[in-house]
Amino acid sequence: MQDFHQFVWDDNLKRDCRTLVKLALAEDLGGEQDWTTIALVPADRMGAANIVAREPGIAAGLLAIPVVLAEAQSRLHVTTFLDDGQHFAAGTKLAEITGNVRDLLTVERTLLNLLGRLLGIATLTGRYVSEVAGTGARIYDTRKTMPGWRRLEKYAVRCGGGSNHRTGLFDAVLIKDNHLAQRSGAAVGSPADAASAVQAARQFLQSPQGAAKQQMLPVEVEVDSLDQLAAVLPAGPDIVLLDNMPPALLREAVKLRDQVAPHVELEASGGVRLETLREIAATGVERISVGALTHSARVLDIGLDWQG
Repeated sequence: MQDFHQFVWDDNLKRDCRTLVKLALAEDLGGEQDWTTIALVPADRMGAANIVAREPGIAAGLLAIPVVLAEAQSRLHVTTFLDDGQHFAAGTKLAEITGNVRDLLTVERTLLNLLGRLLGIATLTGRYVSEVAGTGARIYDTRKTMPGWRRLEKYAVRCGGGSNHRTGLFDAVLIKDNHLAQRSGAAVGSPADAASAVQAARQFLQSPQGAAKQQMLPVEVEVDSLDQLAAVLPAGPDIVLLDNMPPALLREAVKLRDQVAPHVELEASGGVRLETLREIAATGVERISVGALTHSARVLDIGLDWQG
């Protein structure tokens, strides 16, 4: 099957970055000025500073630095020393910024806040990806992102070696228990209910209303029991999400899938932690989705160190 859209740094990400920077600068400046800097720093003072990592991590968002400086209408120039996706050690100089000191002091917090969050997501993702190395399982993000930050956060997941799940409600059919509870048809909660929903989704995509999306939208369905899995596999989903199943049950699910519909991919989701990740990956599932990559990533510790 064709996978979900995988993010790279492009014009769409630049647009999102500009929007966030505008909001951040408006929060910081309130439509006025950085009065502390204006009061204390000469208007023509020039200088240089390095963005330095205080701890090891994985680069993400360095391509956003020129966007931040441009949106702030600064008189600054940046040189980056790593590519997004590269690992670095504590003390690594990530970038050098030169130019007007007033401008750099004014944009400093916005820049560090943006970079710290993206670096933190990439670094946490890298830990999850390393944990499943050699198993064949892939780590996916979710839609549990900060409002307005989704594309940038998913890009950071990619920098960390992870894969992107659906971007939004528009680029996949993902049938969950709440959808089943609100539709007519088979008895809600029965194994046949999820199967009939998959069939209904396929019929919709073959209809005049859905035909334009037929080849573009993967169909995924959530199940929480082996009975549900056995019912939905013949219905033809692309992916089955195995919700909150312990490793023993995941292994049984993989065996059942291999017997009935080996082309269907299985996704483990719910309650995934680093401590349990390796055991989950060893069950044979192809996908593991982890909301924590974005909703629980710690901001990476970076700082601005002045030269001279």
